Amino acid sequence: MPKMKTHSGTKKRFRVTGSGKLKRFQARTSHLMRKKSKKAKLRLRGATVVSKADTKRIKHLLGI
Repeated sequence: MPKMKTHSGTKKRFRVTGSGKLKRFQARTSHLMRKKSKKAKLRLRGATVVSKADTKRIKHLLGI
């Protein structure tokens, strides 16, 4: 059985924290920022943890 390849798009978008959780950046930050309020842009700034429902699938793509 050959080794499973890591999904390239996934490894660019997610990072594993020290406790094993997955960290991701917020969506809706790449363009059309002039329409968004300052408050909305501030909320989108930081990274967040991936939801529990998606963690198993993303870890599989990362080969973890």
